[in-house]
Order: sequence, then structure tokens, then C-alpha cells
Amino acid sequence: MTSPSVLEVHTPSSSFAIVHSITQESLQSLYDKLSRKYGDRVGAGWVKYKFNGTIWDMDDDSDYTIFVWRQQQQHHTENELLSPEATNPSNAVTRPATLFLHNPAQPLPTPPADYRNPSFYLFHQPRLQPPSSSNNSSLRASHKSKKSRRSKAPDTDDDGTPKHKKEFEKFHSENGVRTVMGSIGPVQNVRMLLKSGYRHVYISRKFALEHGFIPADAAPGRYGYSGLTNIGTWPITLMPSASSESPASAVASPDSAPPIDESTKKSSKSKAAKKGPKPALMTVYLSEEPHFDVVLGRSFFEKRMIRTSAIDLTDVVCMDTGEKVECELVILKDGRGEIVTVT
Repeated sequence: MTSPSVLEVHTPSSSFAIVHSITQESLQSLYDKLSRKYGDRVGAGWVKYKFNGTIWDMDDDSDYTIFVWRQQQQHHTENELLSPEATNPSNAVTRPATLFLHNPAQPLPTPPADYRNPSFYLFHQPRLQPPSSSNNSSLRASHKSKKSRRSKAPDTDDDGTPKHKKEFEKFHSENGVRTVMGSIGPVQNVRMLLKSGYRHVYISRKFALEHGFIPADAAPGRYGYSGLTNIGTWPITLMPSASSESPASAVASPDSAPPIDESTKKSSKSKAAKKGPKPALMTVYLSEEPHFDVVLGRSFFEKRMIRTSAIDLTDVVCMDTGEKVECELVILKDGRGEIVTVT
């Protein structure tokens, strides 16, 4: 006697079985049998099955044909693995196919008030494998590697700022831009940016308005916002360093120099005082530079033959007179304390 074709059916709250030949009966016949057993009309969207670890729908005849073919292929493969004799239809072992049935219009049961069928695909519990010795060793290695990675991660301060950001800001805070003190035209004690990255000498619009370099009623078309504007030639003088010694004040060796009376000394000192730092007549342009009142660019470098040092950024010498200029490094920061880069 041959065993009947049985289908196992699991719903969210119960399980049952029906007799159904997947090769001799249709999908509509399956729907009818499930409807009688379940007590409600079964249709498209109700039935699903599992194949190769994936849940598949059985909504139409095409889905049913694929389901039948998959079941036949699966049974054939399983029987071949069991024994060569199982390929004989009389000796074949038939494992019941499994279906999942659920009314899509009904909610799933919610514990603890409702019972959940653990055989339903949505309620399957994951299989927990006992950890082997090799797994334990790999877990220990994994924890160790994570710990080492954490130890190698950049440290953070109490305020949450990464260490590398602090080092970056510290590096840039120690490398400011060169600024010199001097005069331009009638204005004295002006801090000026000394940077060869600019081409000419520039003054800011605000500075020019405050000191009368341009009219107070400047408007577009008249010293307006139309790019760089030439506002004439102005004398620019740099303040010499206190440590520098003017060539006129150099004193010869007592052994080689002839005696100089007091009147001669006073005369030379008064001439040197009257002479003062050398002014340079430069063509000045109006710009919209917001950080510095005056910017001394390459044209000023070339005029005064300025020499700078990459080791000591404050070492600035005007080679046309040999004067060492008083220079300071300035670090610009905005209102939030972020460093402003002057290009």
C-alpha cells in the first residue's frame, strides 16, 4: 500500500495536515481543501512555503507549478543521497511538504494573551550552537583585537575633542603670519601683513575711509566695489627692530679710528635721527581684505629687497639698507575660536 501525499500546514496559532497530491491536483483544489479545514475561504496571499531558506508565495498557477517542480527536485536529491536503491519509485522516501497559512487581513497573535505556534515561519526560534573550543579561542582573540584597537585609537580629552585635532590646532597656532609695524602716508603705527603671496600693496576699504584715502561718499563707480582700484602712490615706512643697529651709528675700533670730538658725535647722531627709517613710494590698491588694514605684497618685497628666514619667521631684513624690521607673528581666529587661514 502506497502512502498518501500529505501536506503539513502551519498557521500562526495551530498546525494540521491534509491529503493532497501535488502532481495530480491543482492549486484551486488545494485552496478548497485548506478552506474546509481552516474554516475560512483561502485565496491568493494566504499560502507560503519555504525553499532553500527563503519564504515563497503561492498565489497563482505559476507559483504552484514552481512549487511542484521544487518539491520533486528536492525529493529526488534527498533519495539519491540516502541510497542508490531509493531511486526506485517503490522504495522512494517521501517527506511531507510544508505550507504556511495565514489570513493577511488578520493580525498575528500577541503573547501572553495569545498562543504563538513555534512552527510558523515568523515565529521560528534561531538555533543556538554550543560554543566549541575553537570558537572560544576566536572569541578571545576577537576581544583582544578589539581591545588593542581601542587602545590604539586616538585619545580624547574630557571635552570630547580628539587628540589629533588638538595637535593640529596647536601646530597652526605656532605658525602665524608675519606682521610689521610702520606708517603709510600720514597714518602712523599701522600693523601690516607681510606676505609675498599677494602681488601689490593693498589697503582695506574701511581703513581707507577712516583715514581719508578715498572720499567718504565712495559709491559704486567711484571707488566702488568693482575689483582692485588704484588709489595712487603713497610712502610706506617700516619700524626697525630695537636690536638692529643703523649703519650710520656703527662705531669703529678704538685702535684704528681717529679721535672724534663731542661736537662731531652730536652732529652725526642728529643726522641719523633726522634720517630715520627709509620710506618706499609704492602704488597702493584698494581691496576688500577684512583681516588687515594694509597688505604688503611682492612689489614691496622687490622694492625693499626683503629677506626672510624659514627657521626664524620673525627674522626680516630690508637688504637695500640692511635694516632689521620689527616683526611679530599673528594667529587669526574667528568668533568661535577657529583658526582663520590667510592665503
